Amino acid sequence: MTTEAIAPAKVNLSLHITGQRSDGYHLLDSLVVFVDVGDRLSFKAGPVMQVEVTGPFAKGVPTDSRNLVWQAAEMAGWTGLIQLEKNLPHGAGIGSGSSDAAAVLRTFGGAQAAARLGADVPVCLSSVPQRMRGIGDILEPLPALPPMEILLVNPDVIVPTGPVFGGLAIKNNPPMSDVIPQASDAESFCEWLGQQRNDLEGPALEIAPQIGEVLTALDGALLARMSGSGSTCFGLYSSGAKDAAARIAEAHPNWWVATGNVLN
Repeated sequence: MTTEAIAPAKVNLSLHITGQRSDGYHLLDSLVVFVDVGDRLSFKAGPVMQVEVTGPFAKGVPTDSRNLVWQAAEMAGWTGLIQLEKNLPHGAGIGSGSSDAAAVLRTFGGAQAAARLGADVPVCLSSVPQRMRGIGDILEPLPALPPMEILLVNPDVIVPTGPVFGGLAIKNNPPMSDVIPQASDAESFCEWLGQQRNDLEGPALEIAPQIGEVLTALDGALLARMSGSGSTCFGLYSSGAKDAAARIAEAHPNWWVATGNVLN
């Protein structure tokens, strides 16, 4: 018997860095959503753990115990064949590996230990909009956001997380607004969201100027911003995301371009 699961892309619509602990972990305040674009996993129980990776971003993904899906399966007490279809670029600020691991834990259990696999794994256990604070351990599910189309664009550049955080000149930035408004339409929501920030966008741009090219290409979106520590950027739309995607893909054939909807 084969079991299947989806690992949706995680997008940080905002990412405020509000401090740093003595152990080096950064404190954050982030509005996180998920998109109906992602990796696919299938599981077939057996006596030996195996991971097979296919898909457009299979290259470089480990198939042994270094892979988070392998580690998550061990934590859940499950053994067998995991087939992972990598549709999301890795090292791209959209939670690819973390979402894969969370999909395993959702399917077989072990969610209580999710944080041991990485700070982003707990938020990926649920695909609803969430406010994420602390070091990723304080999660607050939010009311449904207005319907929005989203366009994800990655310029085929991997941005290492450590140097991006290291490039932050100020670590104790203001958090998001105390209350996230319940906007009735995408335009109103993006007007509020435009007043929030991704504090890592500046340092990431210093490392990968191509991110600036992506943000320029997303001109016309209600809001364009980098997700996570980069290098994927997103544009939010009430409609027309597919037309924008076709235009960008034609102009930049080497970029990864995907459209979907924000999940609620």
